[in-house]
Amino acid sequence: MHYSKLKDFPQNFLWGASTSAYQVEGAIDEDGKSPSIIDMYEHPSDVADFSVASDHYHRYKEDIALFAEMGLKAYRFSIAWTRILPNGTGKVNEKGIEFYNNVIDECLKYNIEPVVTMYHFDLPYCLEEKGGWLNRDTIEAFVEYAKVLFIHYGSKVKYWLTINEQNTMILHPGAIGLPKGGKLPSKKDLYQQNHHMMLAQAKVMKLFHNMVPEGKIGPALNLTAMYPATCNPNDAIAAHNWEVLRCWNFVDVCAFGKYHPLAWSYLKDRNIAPEIQDGDFETLKG
Repeated sequence: MHYSKLKDFPQNFLWGASTSAYQVEGAIDEDGKSPSIIDMYEHPSDVADFSVASDHYHRYKEDIALFAEMGLKAYRFSIAWTRILPNGTGKVNEKGIEFYNNVIDECLKYNIEPVVTMYHFDLPYCLEEKGGWLNRDTIEAFVEYAKVLFIHYGSKVKYWLTINEQNTMILHPGAIGLPKGGKLPSKKDLYQQNHHMMLAQAKVMKLFHNMVPEGKIGPALNLTAMYPATCNPNDAIAAHNWEVLRCWNFVDVCAFGKYHPLAWSYLKDRNIAPEIQDGDFETLKG
């Protein structure tokens, strides 16, 4: 629809910008941080790694001052799990807690709303060595990590995102680098990882609503519209199928607590559906 008169954006609309920890922080081995899978990925020799990046770890104050000068009202950033729990679980790294407290406080100083992404591709490598997201133990590790974040930052941060672009990790696993040895997981393993992430996310959302009742939380999926190449019915079906597999297969589990029926049929037909344990569907429903 073409409107004859456009509405103004509401005064509280959050114009902002976003980063992720591995993309900007650098300082990959400072102040107790352990390696993440991103730090251990194999990259082409002529491509820079993330050991320095934008040096946001040391320059966050001047960066956030520039955000304020630009007029940003929100800053979405991710927290590096490996700065908070260097062993994936267990002992909390106080230097990591302090860093993100400082980032949040700096945002609030300029009336910039902090928006926290809890996981942006950077699983602790120590958990990857135990199977990563293919290991169901990682579900509880993520819940433990989430609880630490909510305890330390829940009173200051209203808006939270659980997992960034989960569909990208599953559909394009080599997009941001290759694991050591260069071998990508099978589709069967990828959809099992996806299922475990969905379970972890559901548990974390439930925990969040108990611990931060005034806050808001949700996934950060990479969604897009699909258009058929022509008006041929086969093209229309292809576009619909791909939209389901790329988007709704991931959104429906988060929003409705169940897999999209067409996507589930596809997974079963291709013998790549995840193994479901007793109670999994109940967990997804919250």
